[in-house]
Amino acid sequence: MAEALAKTGLEAAHYAALLPPLLLQAANIANTIEQGVHGRRRTGMGDSFWQFRPYHWGDDLRYIDWRQSAKSDRLFLRQTEWDAAQSAFLWCDMSPSMHYTSQKKWPEKLERALLLNLSLCHLLVRAGERVAYWDGAMRPISGKGAVERFMNQVSVNIRSATQKTLPPPAILSAHAQVILVSDFFLPLEDIAFFIHHLTEADIHGHLIQVTDPAEETMPFQGRIRFQGLEEEGNILFSRTENIRNAYLDKLNNHREGLRAITHNAGWTLSHHRTDQPITATLLHAHRALSVTLDNHPARRFT
Repeated sequence: MAEALAKTGLEAAHYAALLPPLLLQAANIANTIEQGVHGRRRTGMGDSFWQFRPYHWGDDLRYIDWRQSAKSDRLFLRQTEWDAAQSAFLWCDMSPSMHYTSQKKWPEKLERALLLNLSLCHLLVRAGERVAYWDGAMRPISGKGAVERFMNQVSVNIRSATQKTLPPPAILSAHAQVILVSDFFLPLEDIAFFIHHLTEADIHGHLIQVTDPAEETMPFQGRIRFQGLEEEGNILFSRTENIRNAYLDKLNNHREGLRAITHNAGWTLSHHRTDQPITATLLHAHRALSVTLDNHPARRFT
């Protein structure tokens, strides 16, 4: 037990030390992504007028524009760029299964997941969105200091003794966006229940499944003992190549199930392999979130 705790402490210290250089790398990646995305005006950047939009029940009456409303039989709100800012909650699976890499030349899944989180945080903050790490405690903020605060909160969670395979229970802002990064190698019914609960609260999101190349191809040959990273035990195969097809079928079925869950919930899904560049995955996630944010009713969150 003491040995396991010592190992956990060393791993936490290792990943916490990685955060500052990962943050710098994330900033550079965000610059590249912004250059590759067609420029467009985004809400959430300031106090200047953005647009009129119809009044929705629960909106703050102080923002009704009576002159515009008098031109029709509907009430309209005068929406500024700041009023339209959305809340985004990012989360990274830090459970033991994310510490895996099949070759030293590739990063562990957790390292890549952290880089994805930090890069998305940069992109969302630059777009004027309010961002928080989903830990049940941090409230979303925007502007100066948001990225550094996000990284500090990630560091706190890395050092936490309990790491879950799904985010902790929390009350999120209505119409919030969530971005979850994990290998999602857990029962599909658990994922479906979790997403359904969020969808019922009118919360939408994007999943990024991070995998190691060996998990995608099962390249092993001969007699191999596989060791579970989360107390699943060990299993020995005398001829690993004989189980490759069955393994790949199970992987594909799991991925199809994950795709069906996100599709039915109106969410989106990306896949990322740790031996591939990160930019394509970020572009896909950025575009998916941009479409959802633009189509979502803008609300002012306090």
